[in-house]
Amino acid sequence: MARTTTAPRAAITVDPWDPGYATSLTAEALDELDSGSRRQLDLDVELPADRWRPITPAAAGLPPGGLIVADGVRRVEARVWVDDPDGGMPVPGIAASCAAGLVRCRPGRPAELAEVDVRRSLFTPSPHAADVVTWAGTYQAEKAQGGTAEQLSLALQRRLTDVEVGLATRYRTESGHDDDLLIVDGPLRGRAHLPRTVGYVKTHHAAYLTGAQASVLGALRPGQRTPVFLMTTSWARHSWYLRLPTPSDAPWAGVARCEAAPDLPRKAVAELADQSAAIIPALAGVDYKDPRAPQNLVPIGGLEKVLRHRLGDAGLLYRALRTVAQG
Repeated sequence: MARTTTAPRAAITVDPWDPGYATSLTAEALDELDSGSRRQLDLDVELPADRWRPITPAAAGLPPGGLIVADGVRRVEARVWVDDPDGGMPVPGIAASCAAGLVRCRPGRPAELAEVDVRRSLFTPSPHAADVVTWAGTYQAEKAQGGTAEQLSLALQRRLTDVEVGLATRYRTESGHDDDLLIVDGPLRGRAHLPRTVGYVKTHHAAYLTGAQASVLGALRPGQRTPVFLMTTSWARHSWYLRLPTPSDAPWAGVARCEAAPDLPRKAVAELADQSAAIIPALAGVDYKDPRAPQNLVPIGGLEKVLRHRLGDAGLLYRALRTVAQG
């Protein structure tokens, strides 16, 4: 394999394997790796556990400040090895891109793309890594906790979360609105400090409710939600399930889980849950446009298409990395 001498501290080798091999863990999967035995639930947050029932929120339109939907996409362009200039064993890494964006929906106006931010990075635990400069962009060297596929994927996911948080914070500060609602695609981990924010989890890797509470979940009709509960694994958050409109009668069809900050008062989190259950079902995707419908919301599906386009052509980026490696 060809090696580069453009990096000031260490060369890289581009691995010929499929760059997506063993690095496709989703944010939801990474977030739930630690569920299992460390999971604790407080089911009495909004209603006593023995009085749980489906909740139908009052009809509500968009908040005065509008609805902001945040999402991000990520892609591994190449698996790499970072050389040790002192003669040690090469250390694994990934060259990857991520893009975050915001869609704003306001009363009486069409949805609009508000912001987009694209980053390219080289993730590796090697202390010798340097930025990789190619004609298609610069991959900034960033430290990963280890070289396993999971650790590298987690480093990429954390970078994407940081980009999303920065984007949403800047946009909200500049807009000056304090009565909007922010929906972020995926778990709220790393974003729970954002005000008026709901994490939207559309993929289920674990069933958190059992017994009578699971029966309430199964009885939800479109537009209804479960009572709020507090969930703690390696981190705490309020959560609730809601059901979106869908023609399927499968048990989990149209079911999504929402998350909110753990320090919200009971009344505040109940109001946030009601607001989400009143607004989100109207944004449900349709199956003839999106195979992940209805959980993949229309603004999220549209934003994902834009963001993947902004990432650039994967083949060209891979060739750019190989060109650098070949000197």
